[in-house]
Amino acid sequence: MGNNRRKFLKKVGGSLALAGLGTSLESKAYGNTVPLISNTKVSANDRIRIGLIGAGIIGHYDTDTALKVDGVELVGACDLYTGRLEYAKEKWGKDFYTTRDYRELLARQDIDAVLICTPDHWHEKMAIDAMKAGKHVYCEKPMIQNINQGHAIIQTQKETGKVFQVGSQRASSVGILEAKKVLESGIIGDLTYMQAFCDRTDTMGAWNYSIPTNASPSTVDFDTFLGNAPKVPFDATRFFRWRNFTDYGTGAAGDLIVHLLTSIHTITDSYGPNKIYSIGELKYWKDGRDAYDLINAMMSYPKSDQHDSFQVYTRVNLCDGSGKGGFGLKIYGTDGLIDIGWNDFKVTTLKRSVAPGFGGYDSYTSFSKDQKEEFKKWYQSTYGDTKAGYEMGKETQFNAPKGYDDRLDHMIVFFNGIRSGSPIPEDASFGLRSAAPSLACNLSIDLNKPIMWDPVQMKVLG
Repeated sequence: MGNNRRKFLKKVGGSLALAGLGTSLESKAYGNTVPLISNTKVSANDRIRIGLIGAGIIGHYDTDTALKVDGVELVGACDLYTGRLEYAKEKWGKDFYTTRDYRELLARQDIDAVLICTPDHWHEKMAIDAMKAGKHVYCEKPMIQNINQGHAIIQTQKETGKVFQVGSQRASSVGILEAKKVLESGIIGDLTYMQAFCDRTDTMGAWNYSIPTNASPSTVDFDTFLGNAPKVPFDATRFFRWRNFTDYGTGAAGDLIVHLLTSIHTITDSYGPNKIYSIGELKYWKDGRDAYDLINAMMSYPKSDQHDSFQVYTRVNLCDGSGKGGFGLKIYGTDGLIDIGWNDFKVTTLKRSVAPGFGGYDSYTSFSKDQKEEFKKWYQSTYGDTKAGYEMGKETQFNAPKGYDDRLDHMIVFFNGIRSGSPIPEDASFGLRSAAPSLACNLSIDLNKPIMWDPVQMKVLG
């Protein structure tokens, strides 16, 4: 595989360059900043009418973005908190349709697709109900709450023929898609491992969202919110900060590691790891939650038709004391590094000399005087004056334009799929293959052992 990748390399002005990339970097010397330009375009803008299920934070982000796509109209919204339904009318008009019962949205004949932006424990049921009701589905990540879920969504999508897309916009990011081209070019050599992380410092980053002062059993349909979760008395914190509780959410693994794995799987075309081992703690946010705020995991990706074997180290730290926080993915190859932020990245390379050098921390220093002289003669005759060690190439920056929104590209992919039948890369199978290994991190911590996963059949082994 290394030889196949290296055939993409060529010399330009004495320095390595990338061949065949969408950025046409082959004509540019290292050290340049390369603009990233999205090729995602809206297909014929037939009208698509959508309904929103879950009008919370991400519900508004997704809906506002969807409405930027030509021909998309919002018909109605569903939520279990009265205040959110009131705000929906303030935002979209006093006659805007609202309901507490998502099934009423699904029953409307004037709705073509729904955005599912609810707590994780409702995702599978709502997605299946929606497709069976004839609706296309955009379902927020993670696609599932339980590692044994997901196959029913895949089967329902096949049976109904409806478009289904998971809402991790990393799958449509121009930065991620261009990094994929860079890896495939072979410029960083053979892939060895990846380091992926998401760190946060502040209270909001740890999901401690604001709770309205009028939250009560009369303004919140708490029993419906619970669904199949254990029955407990009304608790506004559980409703508005549901990510902190494993009865409803998936914690740092399902919320954030799934973004990281979505990026990795998009770049490598991988089906996922076959072994996941994780450690985690509730280290700082001891505020009644039971979801870990610190997770470190190692994952082993087996050799497949798509790629050679590689390893992944991933981390989420919601109590980062550096004050920096941030998101990152580092792709290490035998000859270089791709260092990805969100929609930007940089590439550095190195070139090793065939000459190993000698002396310093080397067995040469322990040779006798005569053997040292003989070794020098042999070395000179073998390598001549070739410089030893390695030489670093200049760094190249890849930057998305200011204001670029990968969520918008992701929505365009979804609506294009509805309009023209174009491919949905982050479909139900992709969604399961990124969510399940993420959830396996939680399971590994709980069981204190590695989780063996079949990435092809998508099931836990053993």
